[in-house]
Amino acid sequence: MSSRKLEVVSPVPADIDIANSVIPLHIAEIAKDLNLNPDHYDLYGKYKAKVLLSVFDELKEREDGYYVVVGGITPTPLGEGKSTTTVGLCQALGAFLDKKVVTTLRQPSQGPTFGIKGGAAGGGYSQVIPMDEFNLHLTGDIHAITASNNLLAAAIDTRIFHENTQSDKALFSRLCPPNKEGVRTFNDIMFRRLKKLNITKTKPEDLTPEEVNKFARLDIDPDSITWRRVMDVNDRFLRKISVGQGPDEKGMVRETAFDISVASEIMAVLALTTSLSDMRERLGKMVIGNSKSGDPVTADDLGLGGALTVLMKDAINPTLMQTLEGTPVLVHAGPFANIAHGNSSIVADKIALKLVGPGGYVVTEAGFGSDIGTEKFMNIKCRYSGLKPQCAIIVATIRALKMHGGGPLVTAGKPLDKAYVNENVGLVEAGCVNLIRHIENTKAYGVNVVVAVNKFSTDTDAEIAAVKNAAIGAGAFDAVLCTHHAHGGKGAIELGIAVQKACESATQPLKFLYPLDISIKEKIEAIARSYGASGVEYSEQAEKQIEMYSKQGFSGLPICMAKTQYSFSDNASAKGAPTGFVLPIRDVRGSIGAGFIYPLVGTMSTMPGLPTRPCFYDIDLDTETGRVKGLS
Repeated sequence: MSSRKLEVVSPVPADIDIANSVIPLHIAEIAKDLNLNPDHYDLYGKYKAKVLLSVFDELKEREDGYYVVVGGITPTPLGEGKSTTTVGLCQALGAFLDKKVVTTLRQPSQGPTFGIKGGAAGGGYSQVIPMDEFNLHLTGDIHAITASNNLLAAAIDTRIFHENTQSDKALFSRLCPPNKEGVRTFNDIMFRRLKKLNITKTKPEDLTPEEVNKFARLDIDPDSITWRRVMDVNDRFLRKISVGQGPDEKGMVRETAFDISVASEIMAVLALTTSLSDMRERLGKMVIGNSKSGDPVTADDLGLGGALTVLMKDAINPTLMQTLEGTPVLVHAGPFANIAHGNSSIVADKIALKLVGPGGYVVTEAGFGSDIGTEKFMNIKCRYSGLKPQCAIIVATIRALKMHGGGPLVTAGKPLDKAYVNENVGLVEAGCVNLIRHIENTKAYGVNVVVAVNKFSTDTDAEIAAVKNAAIGAGAFDAVLCTHHAHGGKGAIELGIAVQKACESATQPLKFLYPLDISIKEKIEAIARSYGASGVEYSEQAEKQIEMYSKQGFSGLPICMAKTQYSFSDNASAKGAPTGFVLPIRDVRGSIGAGFIYPLVGTMSTMPGLPTRPCFYDIDLDTETGRVKGLS
């Protein structure tokens, strides 16, 4: 695999300056390294390309490479460097250890990019480039999701409006208009609706008045609608809105809200789909609410599954990019890691595993700590993909472990407390309880666990030894010190060797946390026990929703727990490894098309707000060179 030699400097410059200092290879060169020819991809400029799904079909008989998932300890404001580690490891494997490797990552949302988090291309000398394109529009997938989501939202309110203003006969006439020859016929989308209603007649004129009523009227209960409009911007003032206030919609006002685009179920569908036909079925099965009689109403009931698929047909192809050292990256999907599963797409991973082949490596990142991203990777993503990872990485830093050990709060804009920059082995050892629980939980899936410790200059040998000892004592396959932020792939060679050994020695089958054929509550409680909870408490609303989803036939779906990423518990300030708490389930909702039920643990915002000083203050364009400045 070809690679590019990095010239690193110290101190490490700003991420955007490093990214701009490297001229990317033409994407055709990256594709050639993977044995892709021009018929396998569509170019999006010089440095990006959409890899076509037909590649998987051509290579389906080829043996897969090794599969590695990168998770982390419970996140802290000090940062752990999960994306940076994912990229740095791949640079080590490809540029220094001569392995075929593909990184698979989620596409970042523009909300955090312009808000408080900044970009998600990695950092320092371990980045995806061009990092400005990675963090902004990329190839338009999120825009396609936004358009699709909002088309469905418009269709819901429009259907309610027309059903309130027209008779059965008029509705049916407009839903099933005559063709040029004056003959009314059903199309494929209409036949889907008829099949669901158990109507076997094939000609519109043969329907009885009762069947016309059932076909034409969805009778949506406005209070049951869960589908919201979306946009890829942080906007706290859209967290609650009312619609239907125009003069023509008199009497149809209802309260709703906006979510951020990556929280749309369509994003979750994109990440979990396995083919174009599978995506068509999942989009059509998305439930937007219930009828007044309590039956689920789907996108296909609204006649929209086909149109949504048309809008998403290009978005299903993953985007090929590259790292600073010229190793290939597939960027695809970007589901919210709280209310969705927080992993990149199945199709990107499947294509990548075929491209690297036997002895190659695919390294993917799971969102937030391993209690959220890795748990959902195993129990949701791996169930639908049929894939099994041989190795799971848990990323940690000495500083973050000190916070989990009881270190002082960190306040933005203020210097770090001396506890984080001076040696304190006791604080590190106390914080390792968090790392140990993540290791034990991850090992339970039957994979080898490697701990990656991202090194800061203030870390001491004694502190590093304490982390390694705790990790090995908890059953980790290895624990490795990493400096890839400062040195690129060279700083992750030891991690690459450890991952290689862990993959080659993996023998156990994948073990799920729970079977699918138990009740919704039993699945929730199995996940809660992995957090350290002693029990689960359900609100009246949660009980009602569980009963409804069970009655509607959705109890066999996996669970996607929506909780804070900052603690194993529902209390974001509870660091370390809390035990004995009761996990409160406030509500339970369904992403039926995507294929999971998501319980809400406490309050979970799906539309972030902008801080007092958002990241966009620092972002500008050098109008002479055309380069972006200030992205981080």
